[in-house]
Amino acid sequence: PSGKMHLGHKLVVDQLIWYQTHGAKIYLCVADLESHITRDLSFKEAREFANDEYLTNYQALGLDLEECHVYFQSQSDAVQKLAYTLGKKVNFSELRAIYGFKNENNVSQIFYPMIDVADILRPQLKDFEGPTPTVVPVGVDQDPHLRLARDVADRFSKEYGFNPPSSTYSRLISGLTGDKMSSSEPKSAIFLTDSFEEVRNKVNNAVTGGRNTIEEQKEKGGMPDECTIYSMYVYHFLRDDEELLKLREACESGEIVCGECKQKAFKLLKEFLSEHKKKREKIGEITEEILSR
Repeated sequence: PSGKMHLGHKLVVDQLIWYQTHGAKIYLCVADLESHITRDLSFKEAREFANDEYLTNYQALGLDLEECHVYFQSQSDAVQKLAYTLGKKVNFSELRAIYGFKNENNVSQIFYPMIDVADILRPQLKDFEGPTPTVVPVGVDQDPHLRLARDVADRFSKEYGFNPPSSTYSRLISGLTGDKMSSSEPKSAIFLTDSFEEVRNKVNNAVTGGRNTIEEQKEKGGMPDECTIYSMYVYHFLRDDEELLKLREACESGEIVCGECKQKAFKLLKEFLSEHKKKREKIGEITEEILSR
């Protein structure tokens, strides 16, 4: 946990909810060691931030934390012991080739990938589920961790019987500014705790696939594949494929212009965030019982 939760993060949570709905056991790791190493957050700060910004939002979105196995890296002996054990069969040259480590990187940063691999393989320890097929939903930028985890699982197959972990990848959603949606760039993202006025301003200033003038757009049509607002419809707000196709065709034909699309998007965002806020308020604090499993 290091930055505020935005719509891009929601894609992974949507996957977790889908898996849980279909009977999967969810293991949810709070990466407080990572935030301590890379963001210099204290463990206390990381815990408070994870609770308020992530776990509360997860639950408000529909993930049942009571049915999840939630843990903090810093408090998991299983993860830390496993990381040291797995590290015996991974050398520095391999990590450097994967992550590009340089002389300036400190030892904690260099060792951290083994914590990540231990998180991925932890559910297969005999004290938990034992060797079993697993799926890890992540952003595509996390693929190096999964590749390393599969290699390490194979190297320890005799000792632990690990199944190579499988993975699904969420697309990196374009931010409203046209770059990657990021917590460190507030104008690029819709945060789940944004005010309606903040959302309105961000949507109104969002990069679209529109033409230079309304006249040109009506003549040539818009370019939805270059539009950050259209991507919101695709990944968050229009579940009906036929409705989505109608919107695309209306854009490409020039039947609608960007201002209309933005107004509709703001209305949908306002409805979603209003309902989400109500759910957050009902949840209150995440219980220590959930966090201490």
